[in-house]
This record gives sequence, structure tokens and C-alpha cells, in this order.
Amino acid sequence: MGGLVPEILALPFAPVRGIVWVLDKVVRTAEDEYYDPAPVQEQLVQLEQARTEGRIDDEEFTRREDELLHRLEEIRAYQLRRGAQGGL
Repeated sequence: MGGLVPEILALPFAPVRGIVWVLDKVVRTAEDEYYDPAPVQEQLVQLEQARTEGRIDDEEFTRREDELLHRLEEIRAYQLRRGAQGGL
């Protein structure tokens, strides 16, 4: 019976906890998508193809490749931090 009183007192906060839970899931999903390396790797492949086909010059290729490689470094750093936190 001692556990019932705290449950009753916490009832008004149940909707808030539900909203916080949903927001947490939305943020985690957005982070998973933002920090997914697959799209960046695909962009690198497309960039190389564009250079091979002559649609971009070496200077443009180098500039964009540097940006994408920097993005991959950012993703790897995030994944390492997240792994160090136990996936939190």
C-alpha cells in the first residue's frame, strides 16, 4: 500500500512523462539519421563518379571531398562518444 500513494501523487505528471518520452525518441531518431555514415559515403561515391565523368573539375572534387571527409570524422566522433556513454 505504501507504493500506491506515490503513484497517485505522480498521476498528474504522467502526460508530461509521456511527452518527454516521445520527444526523446524523436531526438534519438533524428540523431541516428543525421549521424548515419551511409549517405555521406554514397555522396563520396557519387562525387568520384562526377569527377570521372568530367562533370566537376579536380578543384571542386577536392573541396567537396574534404567537406564529406570532415563530415565522416564528425560522425565517427559522435559514434565514439555515444558508445562511451553506453548508447545513451
